[in-house]
Amino acid sequence: MHSLLVGILRIGIAVVVLFGLFAQAVIIPTTAADEVDLFPPYEPYALPYTIASILGVACVQLALGAIWMLLSMVERDAIFTRSAFRRVDTVIGAAVVATVVALGAAVHLTFDTIPSPDDGMNVEGALFAAVACVGVGAAFSMLMVIMRTLLGKAMDMRTELAEVI
Repeated sequence: MHSLLVGILRIGIAVVVLFGLFAQAVIIPTTAADEVDLFPPYEPYALPYTIASILGVACVQLALGAIWMLLSMVERDAIFTRSAFRRVDTVIGAAVVATVVALGAAVHLTFDTIPSPDDGMNVEGALFAAVACVGVGAAFSMLMVIMRTLLGKAMDMRTELAEVI
């Protein structure tokens, strides 16, 4: 893989991780507090949804960290080793945890009676977003499981080829 592409990917990963840290520390808690100030009946939901949001961002950061390590392995031509599976498993695990968190939010939004302000903010929008996150997370998790299988097959083929040569 071209080192310029790896460098660009690393810059992108670093930017997203740093933005995620800012979101976890400032944006998410501030937005939750602002929503409670605007509509006090949201107060019981602020902390659980803040925690769920911060956890979701942490899952993305964890997956990006594993991808960073996979990029390092690609640069060293060490991607066809058993340690690559740990990194891919980390990505899969983070995606599954984020999907379960989104599923929990979707179930809660479906069955709990959450008050809605008169400014047009409805629970249906949040429910749609949570369901979309569940769908995307499940699809991504399944894709990563398939990619892990392909990595295993490629590793087996490379080992077999090395034995022949």
